[in-house]
Amino acid sequence: MPVVNRIADYAEEMKAWRRHLHQIPELALDLPKTAAFVAERLREFGVDELHEGIAQTGMVAIINGQGEGPTIGLRADMDALPIPEETGVDYASGHAGNMHACGHDGHTTMLLGAAKYLAETRNFKGRVALIFQPAEEAIGGARIMVEEGIMERFGISEVYALHNAPGLPEGHFLTTPGALMAAVDTFHIHIQGKGGHGAMPHETRDPVMAACGMAQAIQTIVSRNHHTLEDLVVSVTQIHTGTVDNVIPDTAYINGTVRTFNPDVQKMVMRRMKEIVAGQAASYGVEAELDYEIGYPATFNDAEKTTFAVDVAKEISGDANVEADGGREMGAEDFAYMLQARPGSYLFLGQGDSAGLHHPKYDFNDAIAPVGASFFARLVERAQPLNS
Repeated sequence: MPVVNRIADYAEEMKAWRRHLHQIPELALDLPKTAAFVAERLREFGVDELHEGIAQTGMVAIINGQGEGPTIGLRADMDALPIPEETGVDYASGHAGNMHACGHDGHTTMLLGAAKYLAETRNFKGRVALIFQPAEEAIGGARIMVEEGIMERFGISEVYALHNAPGLPEGHFLTTPGALMAAVDTFHIHIQGKGGHGAMPHETRDPVMAACGMAQAIQTIVSRNHHTLEDLVVSVTQIHTGTVDNVIPDTAYINGTVRTFNPDVQKMVMRRMKEIVAGQAASYGVEAELDYEIGYPATFNDAEKTTFAVDVAKEISGDANVEADGGREMGAEDFAYMLQARPGSYLFLGQGDSAGLHHPKYDFNDAIAPVGASFFARLVERAQPLNS
């Protein structure tokens, strides 16, 4: 069974929804226009319950099936990124400096398409909880929604989500059981030295040289302190210091990211980074403070639920277009918090050749919206069939 015929009938309507959402990108938890649009559509579809104001602008919509049964959760993220858009499309962002550069407008549209179909057909037992989440790109809206009790409040027993994938063939699904995406941490290093004239470095305690030394030494954590079979990325991504060529500044700042799967590796990185910062500071005669922020945990797919989700994906796109063991990657995703709370699975849905995620020329491929909506709908119908 390919794309559900009834959902295919929504294709143009879904395109209109998505392109409207694309024009009103909003950030983090503050999504008033996006949330209002989603809520209006859900009410039009006739959902049985709509619970708004979760994690500020998130919401959970409930659709009742026919007869008693469990509640399955389906999640879409709604927030955008602080990136100026360069797509040149006629539906480009109307909010200067913000754009949907990760396809969350498409994710929201796919779940809305599934909502319309499920509210109309109700060909399932139990209930479906449609989770529209803010702040995936920052803060961790999934964590906030879990902490606010959505799993317990709505009796959700399992949970699923999709993410578009540029470069993966259009309509192709990819996932893997177990570890799928890495935990992500952020580090900030503030260096205090003593500035002075660039011609008289002997009278200074140079924070620039200290920053260079720290940045180089931090890279040895990967090359010399961890087992090569354990995935680890440590990247210095920012160094800010100085204002002019003939002045040695007082301060410097270093920022970067750490990606891990194994908590023991994460602890090792934290320990070594503290040692390196302290040691390098002493070596260069400066003071340095490390602020290490633990971020999203690793995303772990439940093996049984992933096998089930793969079967549904094959029903939609065909066996040849589904990779059931596609390996893991070092990107991160706050859906990890929902998978810590309930078993489930996270899958990638190919959108063909396009600019990459978080790129100013990225745009979601509207052709895959009915594919994702069909996946969500059939997931519910197969997980909670009427004839069981």
